[in-house]
Amino acid sequence: MKKYFLSLAVLVTTLCSCDFNTSNESPAFAKALSNTSFQFEEAMEESGVIYEVNIRQYSADGTFASFTKDIPVIKELGVKILWVMPIFSISETNRKGELGSYYAVSDFREVNPEFGTLQDVDDMIKVAHEHGIAVVLDWVPNHTGWDHTWITKYPEWYTQNDKGEIVDPIDPATGKSWGWTDVADLNYDNQAMRDEMIADLLYWVQEHDIDGFRMDVAHKVPVPFFKKAIDSLEQIKSPLFMLAEAEQEDLMANGFDMHYAWQMHHLLNEIAKEEKSVEDFWTLLAQYDQTLAQDDMNMYFVTNHDENSWAGTLGERMPDNKEIFTTLTYMLPGMPLVYSGQEYDLDKRLAFFEKDSIPKERGDYFELLATLGALKNNNTALHGGKEKASLIKIDLSHPAVMSFGREKEAEQLVFIGNFSSKTVKTTYPYSGTFTDMVNDKEVLISSNDGFVLEPWEFYILEPVNTLIFDTRIVPDVAHE
Repeated sequence: MKKYFLSLAVLVTTLCSCDFNTSNESPAFAKALSNTSFQFEEAMEESGVIYEVNIRQYSADGTFASFTKDIPVIKELGVKILWVMPIFSISETNRKGELGSYYAVSDFREVNPEFGTLQDVDDMIKVAHEHGIAVVLDWVPNHTGWDHTWITKYPEWYTQNDKGEIVDPIDPATGKSWGWTDVADLNYDNQAMRDEMIADLLYWVQEHDIDGFRMDVAHKVPVPFFKKAIDSLEQIKSPLFMLAEAEQEDLMANGFDMHYAWQMHHLLNEIAKEEKSVEDFWTLLAQYDQTLAQDDMNMYFVTNHDENSWAGTLGERMPDNKEIFTTLTYMLPGMPLVYSGQEYDLDKRLAFFEKDSIPKERGDYFELLATLGALKNNNTALHGGKEKASLIKIDLSHPAVMSFGREKEAEQLVFIGNFSSKTVKTTYPYSGTFTDMVNDKEVLISSNDGFVLEPWEFYILEPVNTLIFDTRIVPDVAHE
């Protein structure tokens, strides 16, 4: 639940004690504003797809410049927001693997030379803005790498054991390390550290026209810090887009726009293996309806960098049915995520600490994502932001078949899918002529006849010439 300011304002310098020029008259920021007419708008939340950019693995050379060349291709997927995995210099001390983790940051204002230069970053942002796409930086507020300058200058900014030694992040449930030994845990009891972290955030917004942040392990960082940070940032530029790596309502109530639908992600994996059911889906959706405020957003996904590298590829987790689950993430109120390489049907786990690469050959899955992205962009029935379209459950006779309608401003879409590995037949409460929006063909349905669906088969249907239901749901109405 965010409060937006409609103009730029000068940030009062007393907000932080660090050596940072907060004036919005800085030459770099003035240049950034003059070079683009782009401004992130809430409407982008309604109809947008978010794309997670893994710079290292996206191209053969793993550079900002190579990714920037492909921004027009990314736009074909309906993308309105780029979430760029951490671009910062990576710590060498305690580094994992040859290249290290993006999340072991050694300086929040320095660019990883492996990826290119600061000018390359600015060029990427400029090209994205020219294509109407916002750029969100992945930020790591919970910890830093072991050779960050703060380690030696301000050891009190870090969590220490009873011997006064800085420690890596600890699991509070066990009192033992999470295993993130390449990073040092920050101490949020220290106000000076909080202020400096906010100053570093402000730098990227003010000097490089960043449109928001994805906050790594946001559930491990105190909510009041985020409230102050977001308030400070929005005095410089508003609105911003804020994504929390958490599923936590109090973060949404304190400035975040969207968080992870982790429960739904895990449930979809279980349904894909036929361990859970359509009934479980409706139970969770009802829970979301109770806990999420109207202006809160879920990010729905079938993969991301963590899931791909550590939990498995879509081929491993959803070998015969990724299409139906991918489509479902676009049909739900919220925003769907595409991870680098997913569009090219990535079939391997990408190395996390080494150089790897993704395929670049378009196939049926790319075309599905492009079709779904266009629907998300252009049909108000799929609005998923602060002014969400309605979701109307359609009760069917077969427990493995899920169906619901989305409706807004007299536009309607209907999803129907068989979430099982068996051919099923179900009755359907509506009759009429529909357009199959995925395959661009006509579909006739009669409520008097059974509706047959092959294993994992699905449709997105648009009524032809007439609306099939209103928000009260009037079933068994035949339409000529």
